[in-house]
Amino acid sequence: MKNMLKVLIITAALAVNTAVIAAPQTTPAQQTPAVQTQQQTYTTVNALDVVASPSKYLNKFITVKGKFDKFSTLGLDYEPAMRSSEDYITFLIQRPDVVDHNIPLSEMKIFLKRTEAEKHIDLDAGDEIEFSGKVFSNALGDVWMDAEKFTVLTQKAKEETSSEKAPAAK
Repeated sequence: MKNMLKVLIITAALAVNTAVIAAPQTTPAQQTPAVQTQQQTYTTVNALDVVASPSKYLNKFITVKGKFDKFSTLGLDYEPAMRSSEDYITFLIQRPDVVDHNIPLSEMKIFLKRTEAEKHIDLDAGDEIEFSGKVFSNALGDVWMDAEKFTVLTQKAKEETSSEKAPAAK
């Protein structure tokens, strides 16, 4: 019985040793990286199409051009689509279907990291922008989007205040 037990132990040890030797060895250069970076593809869309069908764009990566309206706190800290007011600010674009006065497209909640927003604090209503990101929620039937890229296309000329104007020559 003792001899049979010794034979079983030796056989098992040899089987494990053989499996280790037979396992393919890889060098660090042959290993594939655990995370591969991938460039995201964005689809250019019309803002009114997105707000008309928020479910159609859910979890999609989109690019929108529009006229900046204002920075806001709209939608921040709302539990179903949480973006913290400590880290994010909302910005609104103007409705593209209204041209005689400024009306924000409030059905589109667009979140931008505060650090990025601070770079664009001088934007005025009507400045043209382009932003890209992911629609992450359709809570309340609205579009909730993280802006991952934010570009100012054109800015209106800044008007000089009366104190900045040069005195008239005599």
